[in-house]
Amino acid sequence: MTDGDLDATDPRTLPGFFDALAEGELLGGVCADCGQVLLPPRPACYACGSRAVDVEPQSREGRVFSYTEVRTPPPAFAADAPYTVAVVELADGGRLLGRVAADYADVAIGDAVELAVREPTAAEREVALDYEADWPLHVFEPR
Repeated sequence: MTDGDLDATDPRTLPGFFDALAEGELLGGVCADCGQVLLPPRPACYACGSRAVDVEPQSREGRVFSYTEVRTPPPAFAADAPYTVAVVELADGGRLLGRVAADYADVAIGDAVELAVREPTAAEREVALDYEADWPLHVFEPR
């Protein structure tokens, strides 16, 4: 598929990525030139600029690469605070940001986690852009 054929159903777009996630597939872009894994996928590699990006299933398992605690969230999520957010390095090499279903004190760099998909809450739908309202959300669960 050329970039000219790219539309919202292509998994190299955010709508296409979240459509696949809703179907239970975690898809990543893999640069055919340098091997960089892109999560979510995109039409061009951010490491080398190549447009030779293939879409491949990715492992849902990974390890916490970095993490922090959100104590002062946007007003719509005040009831959720504090909550933990992490950059997770997945087994296939890509990194993805997401909430962790654990208290900050119970998380450490290197902890094994697994990506789970869930429906957005009413508060999450309320603050989402119109086209994002039905996108599923992911959360990393400790293993």
